[in-house]
Amino acid sequence: MRLDKWLWCARFYKTRALAVHEIERGRVLLAGSNVKPSREIRPGDVLTLRQGFITRSVIVRALNPMRGPAPVAQQLYEETPESIAAREQAAAARRLAPEPAHAIEQGRPTKRDRRVLDEQRRGDWGARWSASLDE
Repeated sequence: MRLDKWLWCARFYKTRALAVHEIERGRVLLAGSNVKPSREIRPGDVLTLRQGFITRSVIVRALNPMRGPAPVAQQLYEETPESIAAREQAAAARRLAPEPAHAIEQGRPTKRDRRVLDEQRRGDWGARWSASLDE
């Protein structure tokens, strides 16, 4: 079975075109090496997938020519224990990371604050750069 079709059937990607795109960008590795979307895969092959910040290592357990429901798709592969541990550790690190919005003391400027800021930036610009020779 083609790699891109299996990734679509196993519900890692929403469309085969997305699967092809990710394979061509080098985000899907078969046994640690880059492959083409048309590469034939067999049960027992080890795939490494990178989806956003998440990297998964999965072992192909079965091939299914049709895309089915999620419970059926989950039976097509088995995620390695190291991959599961790494994903859980990354999720915990994201939960413990500080919220960027808390670093802002006053929050977003109000409409009134925005007008004051704009006025300060503009300042005396018109008087300094006048094109008139009256001065």
